[in-house]
Amino acid sequence: MKYQVVVETARAELVAGVRTSVRIGDVARAWKPALDEVWAFLRANKELRPGHNLFLYHHPECRNEAMMVDFGVQIASRFEPQGNVRCVETPAGDVASTVHLGPYDRLVDAHNAIHVWCAANSRNIARTSWETYGDWNDDPARLQTTVKYLLE
Repeated sequence: MKYQVVVETARAELVAGVRTSVRIGDVARAWKPALDEVWAFLRANKELRPGHNLFLYHHPECRNEAMMVDFGVQIASRFEPQGNVRCVETPAGDVASTVHLGPYDRLVDAHNAIHVWCAANSRNIARTSWETYGDWNDDPARLQTTVKYLLE
């Protein structure tokens, strides 16, 4: 897939999330228990008006170290922490963004495209990125995920 990377100004988004320490290769195994907890909380708190799933990555200095990830769901308003679920916010500012169409196991291609684009355009990536997952589709080729990296 060919990716179009754009620079845009992102607004902060509120997220109900569960923070987990995970190695980059283990994200596929770590997200479901965290999201199950978030969605159980949101079913009991419908006034938060849940949106799409959003994974917020806090990248370590050294790429092979574990990172903190907020596995969560977009929400409409703040709330007090309950158990492991807490209110977090995506950062506001300039981001390099692209849209991935297709199965989740190919999301790495979108991340790599942003890294390549930033290097080619002399843009420095900060230590935060996030993925916003579009509506579910049984056809993996029709899944849409937006990937954003905060720029320095």
